[in-house]
Amino acid sequence: MSAIELAVVTTCGPARDLPDGGGPPGTAHDRALDESIGTMRWIKSPVWDLLWVSNALWLAPLVLLLARGHDDARASPVDGLFFALTVPLWAGHRVSSAWLAYATPAYRPLLVTQRLRFVVAPVAIAVACFALLLTPESVLPLPLTERVVWCTVVDYMLVSYHFAAQHFGLLSLYRTRAGRASDTVTRRLDRWFALVVGGGFVVLAEGLAGSIAHQDRWLDPLLGTGGADTIGRALRDGGIAVVAILTALMLGAELRSRRPSLPRVAYVVGVATMVLVAFLARDAFLFVVVWNVQHWSASMGLASLAASGGAQAAGARRLRLLATINRRGWAVLLVLAVLSTLLLPVLEVEAVTDEFAYADRIFGDAALWLRGSPLVPPLLALGLATGFIHYVLDRAAFRFSSPDVRRAARGLLEAHGERAAVPQ
Repeated sequence: MSAIELAVVTTCGPARDLPDGGGPPGTAHDRALDESIGTMRWIKSPVWDLLWVSNALWLAPLVLLLARGHDDARASPVDGLFFALTVPLWAGHRVSSAWLAYATPAYRPLLVTQRLRFVVAPVAIAVACFALLLTPESVLPLPLTERVVWCTVVDYMLVSYHFAAQHFGLLSLYRTRAGRASDTVTRRLDRWFALVVGGGFVVLAEGLAGSIAHQDRWLDPLLGTGGADTIGRALRDGGIAVVAILTALMLGAELRSRRPSLPRVAYVVGVATMVLVAFLARDAFLFVVVWNVQHWSASMGLASLAASGGAQAAGARRLRLLATINRRGWAVLLVLAVLSTLLLPVLEVEAVTDEFAYADRIFGDAALWLRGSPLVPPLLALGLATGFIHYVLDRAAFRFSSPDVRRAARGLLEAHGERAAVPQ
């Protein structure tokens, strides 16, 4: 499996997993947000946002600096940096929405009122994944390797949209923070910028680098090989130019808006920077690091705010323990990081080959044994199921068009310690 697959096929980050700016544009909810949080620009604070959300602004230059003088980025200090960030963030971001759904009192009512999204769909996905991969070939005449390949292709298509949708969600959250929740024109621009620049052009850059999951099996036959080098150079140069033009237009529109937002400018520049790294970096691994770390950290950071800002109901000992964790954002992040570390050898069975595994550096031969054990088929199913379930739960947990979800995740609507207007 290629380096790009390490973090794109398996990151399973949010598909529509972040707030979309509240209810339908122009609603009373949006107008209330405009009035109540118009002066709140950052999600929490400039330092917090630059650390957890807009970290591409400093992470991209750092990665390029660390890779200088190394022909192979995997043999540079970049690999050590990626290891240090992957261990606490990768699997932690994958379970962050599940933590909100099943381990926070504020979300518990949604398990009843929105049972289809939070209970039925995750169970159905898990059953489907295990049935698909564990059904004997005598019943389903398709080798296990082929089943995994095509599941991975589907996952790549979903995760590409998934990453783009996260960028749209964050731009929408910043738009709301700037008091422009009801600005339908900007909302439309946010969506198209996220999907085209943060989605389509990323897929193009990966395709040109030959690093899309199992590209030789499904994409290359569609593209053909005639004049590939010439077409590739033209697409790369054109892609860079279009990304730069669209970014400039997006920034121009922001600066001309009635309430320009510095955090939105920073985020747009960050997205554009990551996509340009995808086109220009001599080693696709550099893009993998920046693209995925930003995605993982944003997911975990927002989950910690949503958990710590919600109601912490007292009750049984288990609930009191969870409340102790959930009322502190740093404690939520710590628990997710610990879970991420423990899940690393399990989820890497589906995610990566031995060449790209990081669990061996922590768990040694135990992780290596796991990837060659009789448990591989069910672990492959588990890895795929957790990824697909993550997409569904992220969408459900941050579906801010729902008043119930807005109440549950009101920590994201707080303005530096003051409650924003959240419809009851």
